[in-house]
Amino acid sequence: MARGARFYGWDRIYGASDLGYAGPAFGYATMPDQFVLAALQRLELGASHRAPVMAEVDLVSSHTPWAPLPEMVPPKELGNGSVFDGMPARGDSVTDVWRDPARVRDAYGRSVAYSLDALTSFLSRTPTDPVVLVLGDHQPASVVSGYGASHDVPVSVLARDPAVLRRIADWGWAPGLRPDPDGTVRPMEWFRDSFLAAYGPTPSGPH
Repeated sequence: MARGARFYGWDRIYGASDLGYAGPAFGYATMPDQFVLAALQRLELGASHRAPVMAEVDLVSSHTPWAPLPEMVPPKELGNGSVFDGMPARGDSVTDVWRDPARVRDAYGRSVAYSLDALTSFLSRTPTDPVVLVLGDHQPASVVSGYGASHDVPVSVLARDPAVLRRIADWGWAPGLRPDPDGTVRPMEWFRDSFLAAYGPTPSGPH
């Protein structure tokens, strides 16, 4: 964590053991995305009279092996995560899923849907006006993507304030979270530089 703070310059880094989770693991994920986002609200965003927060949140429920998969629970029941007890045993096992490529592909799709459900549910209850950049980090295994798949990943920007989106309206965005198969594709370095230019400091002051 110290190296992460030095490299990225974060003020605070939370590991899995710092979020107060007492429930079961789900495959690769030590805890469901829904709990991670609730912990972000509890530990950082919910503090009163504080400066705006910029946070990187890694949502890993959609990480291979995509089984077992958690279920969404009522937010008031999240508690310390023990509400998830028993879910891994009730879900699909890794062994059963990975015997059948069709089931692997289905499990991958459901895991991505779960992550997006967790995110949109969280944002719908957030009292502030967040600006969220949703970024895929790599393609899934070839059993899902097929051989020779590109390295393209989807990017979405979510905001309640229309003025936020107007700054990047000419980038060729498609509405919604479903990637447009004919959408604009640009290199990551272009996105990085253009994003910082659109939202970074200007001679008239920071935005």
